[in-house]
Amino acid sequence: MGQQQLLLIVLGVIIVGVAIVVGINMFSQGAVNAEADRLVQEVNTVGSNAAAYWRKPVQMGGGGRSFTPLSTATNPYAMLGVQDTTANTILALSGISATGFTVTATGRSEGVTVEATINEDGVVGSPTITKP
Repeated sequence: MGQQQLLLIVLGVIIVGVAIVVGINMFSQGAVNAEADRLVQEVNTVGSNAAAYWRKPVQMGGGGRSFTPLSTATNPYAMLGVQDTTANTILALSGISATGFTVTATGRSEGVTVEATINEDGVVGSPTITKP
């Protein structure tokens, strides 16, 4: 009787241990996916704001059908109505030309990176997501 009870206890401990490991892995993957979704949303917000900026006349604080003023601005993020650094995200603009630019959003908690090309219509195609 003692051996059966010991065997059942060991088997129970193994099953609980495996369940805990699987749960931790699922939670970690869920956190990475949540950060990726949040970053895609932020990139889409930048794209939407950029499309509005491109269409707005220069006299009203817009680009006048060009993104070139962003390249010479001291704070191009403010011109697009976003922040370059928040508690969760770091945004970077690159390759600014009259017709578009590239935005890269990097998450601070899980290290996910989302990159997208922006033109006068907003985000071009699907953003590229890089997970650690």
